[in-house]
Amino acid sequence: MESTRQKKVSRLIQKEMADIFLKKGSVLTHGKMISVTKVRISPDLSFAKVYLSIYPSAGQDSILNEIHEQSSKLRFEMGQKVRRQLRIIPEIAFFIDDSLDYIENIERLLKS
Repeated sequence: MESTRQKKVSRLIQKEMADIFLKKGSVLTHGKMISVTKVRISPDLSFAKVYLSIYPSAGQDSILNEIHEQSSKLRFEMGQKVRRQLRIIPEIAFFIDDSLDYIENIERLLKS
């Protein structure tokens, strides 16, 4: 169960990471759209799992690898935005959120 503080910090990180990907995502993704679908943060607020949805989904593994390579720069940029609100900027790990692909698969199976 997440505490109120965890929920607030995860919403803040989600908002700021979405803003970063909106402004600088074209450099990382080569024309693909990235959405930050959810953020899970540890109870001590030192580690955040950021779930990304990449559209179109073809080649999303290579884009995720590029994002992993740039994760320290992304963390620094996020730290610049939230430095007045958070004492410790959490470490960030990026993951693919495949819930949209799962929904499409279920719909395709139901139609057939």
